[in-house]
Amino acid sequence: MTKLSKKKKIQKTLVEKILDKEKISYEGMTFATETDGDTQELVTDDNSRDGYKIYKTLVLTGNKTGPLVGMLPLDKHLSYKELAKISGNKKVGMVPLKDLVKTSGFEHGANSPVGIRSLHNYPIYFSKEADEAEKIIVSAGKVGQSLLIEPHDLARAVNATFGDFAVDKPE
Repeated sequence: MTKLSKKKKIQKTLVEKILDKEKISYEGMTFATETDGDTQELVTDDNSRDGYKIYKTLVLTGNKTGPLVGMLPLDKHLSYKELAKISGNKKVGMVPLKDLVKTSGFEHGANSPVGIRSLHNYPIYFSKEADEAEKIIVSAGKVGQSLLIEPHDLARAVNATFGDFAVDKPE
């Protein structure tokens, strides 16, 4: 008698489990990834899928607040000056890649505002584009896994503040 192999089921991430517990609806999505040096990146020619923008989660440090998180569309650049002003810092800068896991708890490409909020109480900021969007795509806490979610539900879950700090060209 032979046993039939079970279909492989994608395991829920910590982020998805937290959202389920909070009764926040989302739709899971997967993206192809590739290794680039010592990091894994999404393989996408586009900054959106199905008409919804993909958002990146940046882990920064402020001279007054310490670590903080900025969320903005993949096709935008961060205005360090504006995020510093909104967050009550004189200056903000990216956390070095070598310190990312130690600071956020997640590897490059897997940072999620939900996961970071569950592990740390860092201030979280969403760019104003998210405030105006019906839904956005964010990391599910694992490289290649993402969530399609209503941004105001997400902002409430992580106590985020909306602000104008995403620009078309880098500072």
